[in-house]
Amino acid sequence: MNIEIRPRAEYTSNYILSPNDSLDPYFYITQRNRISMQYARQKWFVKSDLQEIHLWDQNNESSKVGSINFYQLFFETKFKSINFRLGRQSLLLDNGRLFSDAPWAQQGRAHEGIRIMKSSAHYSNDFLFLFTRNYSTEFEPVYSPVASNKYKYLLVNNFNYTTNKGFSFNSLNAVDFLENANSGQLYARATTGGRVEFKTKHWYYTLNSYLQFGQNAKAQKLFAYYFQPEIKLSLPKSTWRLGAEIISGSNSHLSNDQSGDFDVLYGVTWKFNGNMNVFTRFPNDVSGKGLINPYLFTTIPLNTKLSVRSDFHLFYTQYPLENNSGQDISKFLGFENDISLKYIPIKELEINYAFSFYQSTDSMKYLPKIQDENKLAVWSYLMISYSFNAVNFKRKN
Repeated sequence: MNIEIRPRAEYTSNYILSPNDSLDPYFYITQRNRISMQYARQKWFVKSDLQEIHLWDQNNESSKVGSINFYQLFFETKFKSINFRLGRQSLLLDNGRLFSDAPWAQQGRAHEGIRIMKSSAHYSNDFLFLFTRNYSTEFEPVYSPVASNKYKYLLVNNFNYTTNKGFSFNSLNAVDFLENANSGQLYARATTGGRVEFKTKHWYYTLNSYLQFGQNAKAQKLFAYYFQPEIKLSLPKSTWRLGAEIISGSNSHLSNDQSGDFDVLYGVTWKFNGNMNVFTRFPNDVSGKGLINPYLFTTIPLNTKLSVRSDFHLFYTQYPLENNSGQDISKFLGFENDISLKYIPIKELEINYAFSFYQSTDSMKYLPKIQDENKLAVWSYLMISYSFNAVNFKRKN
C-alpha cells in the first residue's frame, strides 16, 4: 500500500481558465490524497487507487470535497504469454500525445474496459476495448478521472518495436465511436499513424504523424492530420529540444458537412503546447483554424537534486481568423514561456515550482482564451508531492 499527499497552490492573472472566471487575479489550492493498493499472486493481481481531491479558494472559508473516486481499479491475469487487464485503468501510450494518464492533473485520466498485452525483449503489442458509462454527476466533472472521455466506445491497437541500434517504431491506431448529443446517433472516427525515433550518443531525432478520418460528433466528414518533428541534443550539463507541432484545422473553403480539425484525443496538451493550457480543447480553442506551435525546451540540472527548465512556444493558426468585418487577420497569436524548478531532497518528496506567462497579439481578441489581449497573462504554481510506502508484505513460500 502506497500513500500520496499532493497539495498544489495556483495563481492566475488575466487568464480565463481559472475555476471561477469572474475573479481576476485568482488564487486557489487543490490537494490530492491517494491510497494505492496492490495484491499480487503468481499469475494475477488486483490494483486500486482511491483518491480524494479537496479544493480551497479565496471565496470559501473552509475546504470542500471536489471528488472521491477510484483513479484505478482493475484485475489482471496472465494466460501463457498474454496479459489481460479488466477494469478502470490509466493509459499511457507512446509519448502521451494521444493517450496519456495526465499525471500533472490532480484527478489524472483513466479509461474503463479490457486491455490485452503481449510483449518480448524488442516489441510490445496491446489491444484495448474501452467504453464510457453514465457516470455520477454528484461531483464536479473536472475532478473525475473518466468524465472528460468523449467516446461511447473506443478500440485501440498500439505496437512498439525497438532495436539495439537506437531505432524504434511505434504504431498507434484507434477508432472511437462518438455520440451526437442531440440525435444520440453514433459516428465512427479513425486515427492512424505512429512515431519513428533514432538515438545516438548525444542526438535524438523523432517524427510523429497521424491521419484522422471518418465522421466527428457533428456528423461532418473528417480528414485531418498531425505532424511533430523534433531533435534533441543531450549535453553533460544541459538538454535542448527543438521541434514543432502542426495540428490541422478547417480551410474556409470547406463545406459545412466537411472538417479538417484534428482532435488530439485523450492525451495531454500542457506537455506539448505549454503549461498554461491556452490551447487545449481542439478545435474550439483555435476556432477550427488549426495550430502551428514551434518550441524550444531547455533543461539544466543544477545538481543531483535540483533542476531548472525553460519551455518557449510560438503560436500561429494554420488558417487566418477573421475579424468582425470578415477580413483575414494575422496568424500569429503570441508566445509563451514556462520556467520551472524541480527539487527532490529525498526519495519520497518532490517539490515543483513554475512561473508561466503568455504575451498575446491583437489576433487573440477573437479567441476566448485571454481576458485582455493587451496585458500579460500569468500563471504560477507550487506543488509538493509526498509519497511513501505504508505496507509492503511478501508471503514466504
